[in-house]
Amino acid sequence: MKEIVLIKVGEIVLKGLNRKNFESMLIKNMKNALRGADRCKITSSQSTIRVEPLDEDADIDEICERISKVFGIVAFHRAAVAEKNMDSITEVALKYLEETLGGASTFKVEAKRSDKKFPLKSPEICRELGGIILQNHNHLSVDVHNPDVQVTVEVRDLGAYIHASVIKGAGGVPVGSSGNGTILISGGIDSPVAAWMMAKRGLRLNAVHFASPPYTSQRAEDKVVRLLKKVSAYAGNITMYTVPFTEIQEKIKNDCPEELFTIIMRRLMMQISQRIAKDTNSSCLITGESLGQVASQTMPAIVTTDEASDMVVFRPLIGMDKEEIIRISRKIDTFDISIEPYEDCCTVFTPKHPRTKPVLKYVKEAEEKAGFDEMIERAVSNLKITNITP
Repeated sequence: MKEIVLIKVGEIVLKGLNRKNFESMLIKNMKNALRGADRCKITSSQSTIRVEPLDEDADIDEICERISKVFGIVAFHRAAVAEKNMDSITEVALKYLEETLGGASTFKVEAKRSDKKFPLKSPEICRELGGIILQNHNHLSVDVHNPDVQVTVEVRDLGAYIHASVIKGAGGVPVGSSGNGTILISGGIDSPVAAWMMAKRGLRLNAVHFASPPYTSQRAEDKVVRLLKKVSAYAGNITMYTVPFTEIQEKIKNDCPEELFTIIMRRLMMQISQRIAKDTNSSCLITGESLGQVASQTMPAIVTTDEASDMVVFRPLIGMDKEEIIRISRKIDTFDISIEPYEDCCTVFTPKHPRTKPVLKYVKEAEEKAGFDEMIERAVSNLKITNITP
């Protein structure tokens, strides 16, 4: 019995004249996600995308697992293929759904007749198939309001499809449809979640990570690579730029007021990340900040940090509490990596009493007095580039 996957798109249907472009991008992303899996043919017709395995022994479970992480898909179905006549539809439905119906008490049949040349109308398809199911499963009864199983028949131009379950997709819009963004990523819980959330809104991602050996270890950098690997399962290929930050952090420690260490560090990170973003055609920066979570994430601190960059900064976690962020991190499988005890540079030289209400004038004076321009140039000139693939 031939089995395929039927894709249901979400927001894409609202895109009007741009819908075709969004669908093309989604199909391209699906092909990338399925690369390395069993061969599949992907086609689009009548508002539904059809994924057809080309090998008889294809691993449908793996195909569905990969599809479930492609942004732009709201739901999908594993469906059996039948010929467009009632004899074939009923035969395939009884065989394909035998186990599912055998474990249920109630059912209903829904029909979608997109091919208007099919001789029976939707209510007639429901009555005929429902009657045959009742004849073959004496324990079942019909419940049109809250059935244990909803059997759906879709009669389309390319064939008839039978399915009885819906699998939730990743939602959002196709990666790449909103342009490019650069995420400032540490090894913590927040920034991988922020990256995932902006990829869900269609941004293709680059990543900037700051390393300060010997204060941070290679394991800390490797941890970030593994986090981005998890995000790339949804976001596609990500280029990670590792910035050598030791010299700058030591300069901050030696020449800046202690209570301003963190805010000055954040401002310099923004300046460097903006340089990288502009060089890689990114239109925005992304951070994992949540308002009030730590001293550098108070409103005055965020305003002071933003002044260091003339590029828009997206903070998708800004109104979320830690439990909400952790819930998403578990969902995308980054939480256990994030809590590994390899510290990133954000914890280096942390002041005992950080300034929660920094005054921009004094922060800029401290920066200018210390003088970081040459160090920033050296850092940008000595980036380490890592290509991360799903």
